[in-house]
Amino acid sequence: MARDFVDHSWMDVIPAEDIATYKTFHRETKVGKRPAILMIDFYNQVYRGGARPPHEIAAEFPMSCGIYAWTAIEPTRRLLEAGRAAGLPVIYTTSARGVSGLNATARDARAAKSRADDYAIYEAFAPHDDDIVIVKERASGFFGTTLAAHLVRLDCHSLIVCGESTSGCVRASVVDGFSHGYHTVVVEDCVYDRALLTHKVNLFDMHHKYADVMSSDEVIAHLRTSGRKAAAE
Repeated sequence: MARDFVDHSWMDVIPAEDIATYKTFHRETKVGKRPAILMIDFYNQVYRGGARPPHEIAAEFPMSCGIYAWTAIEPTRRLLEAGRAAGLPVIYTTSARGVSGLNATARDARAAKSRADDYAIYEAFAPHDDDIVIVKERASGFFGTTLAAHLVRLDCHSLIVCGESTSGCVRASVVDGFSHGYHTVVVEDCVYDRALLTHKVNLFDMHHKYADVMSSDEVIAHLRTSGRKAAAE
């Protein structure tokens, strides 16, 4: 076990009695075999308004995650670099809003302003030519998309998940990935939300039920140690 099972960012918001209640869920955390990196909704709209607290920019940029999205940029860059070096497939999701007329969440339907490039992948994470970009119409990257088919074609047996929002599209994709039988890692410092409490509580819940929450340093160390075997085991 890389570190204590509950030694994570949620320890300042989850009561001690709840930590004790979930103790039977403790297990060894790990990166699964033949992983793919799943980049959930790294689109421009998430970064609108700059690195400011979301409550300060919500009126003008209701879909932005503000400072939380910006804080995750550097660890996510590092993770992507390590994943590409290890030969892992990289799969992005983005929203079909404005194309299909459907919305990933009810909040999307109420979002005020929009721009033509709102759902283009943010420049810091621009997809490479051999990456896969999936356009989805609902929260989960699996629902009504070809994601599962791509994972079968690529012979991927597990997922490394980054992106936003922790409580929304990340959680929906993680639960569906679990339901499809994929061992899933949620990279703690590479996922984010509009509210820290929501972020932390959902990380705690996913960690105990559907996924292994690990830091980017832990995942990168695994990928660097295993090298291309991480994609070939």
